[in-house]
Formats: sequence, structure tokens, C-alpha cells
Amino acid sequence: MSDDLKENVMDTNIWLRLVFMLVFAVIFGATRLVLVVVIAAQFLWVLFTGKRNDKLLAFGSQLATFIYQIYRYLSFNTEKRPFPFDDFPTAEALLDDSVEEPVKETAEPAPENEAPAEAAEPEAGDDTIEETSNTEETSPETDVEAAEKNKAE
Repeated sequence: MSDDLKENVMDTNIWLRLVFMLVFAVIFGATRLVLVVVIAAQFLWVLFTGKRNDKLLAFGSQLATFIYQIYRYLSFNTEKRPFPFDDFPTAEALLDDSVEEPVKETAEPAPENEAPAEAAEPEAGDDTIEETSNTEETSPETDVEAAEKNKAE
């Protein structure tokens, strides 16, 4: 055996880390179950009240952060052990991508004189000619003036 391999195998810190990894793997499984319960409770809350529960949001954020910390420790991305060896995550830890509560709006019909956002292209063989005039309605005075001009001509 090479000296490096022998040193690594005899290193008690690596074996101690394995013990912690096994403990955190069990904690991870339990935490996932709790998170599923929080998700279901939040869904039911929104279903019946139409609003999100702030306490469930905060706790769900804490659990998500805790699970993320466990992942980082288990994958050797950090040596910092998660809770209970460190503080439990705060509710604001991963809120940088939070979504604002949607505002309920009443559906209003679109005005009839409003042009569609994109004009449909005529299909092959379609002989209709589309107007390219301005979509604004003309005022009655303009129509009267136009009629008088036509009479004068």
C-alpha cells in the first residue's frame, strides 16, 4: 500500500465523517417526510382560504434550507455540519427566489374596437384584402366633415 492510501484509511476524521453522514442520511429521510406534510398542509390552506399561510411558508423555507445544507455536507461540498451542530436555518435563508402572492383580478372583457396583438396572415388562396388603416375610431365630427366633402365634390 502506498503511504497516502495508508494515511487516508487510518485517518479517524474520515471515519468520523462517515458516522455523521449516516446520521444525516437518516435525518434527511425524516425531514423529507415532514416537508411533504408541510407541502400538503400549505396546499390545503390555499385551497380553502385562497391565501398562503406565512408560518408554513417560513417553516417550509427553513426545511428546504436544512435539506440543502444536508446535501452539501453529504456531497463533500462543505465541512460545516448542519443542525444540530449548527444553528437551524432562518426563514429568510433561501427567499431570494420567492414569488409574490398573486393578486386576484376580475376578468374584464376586451374592448371591441381593440386590434389583436398580432395580425393573422392570410392563408394561401385567400383573396380578402386587409385594411392597414389606423385602429383608432374616428370621431362623429370627422365623419360628418368627410360626408360634407363628398357632397361638395
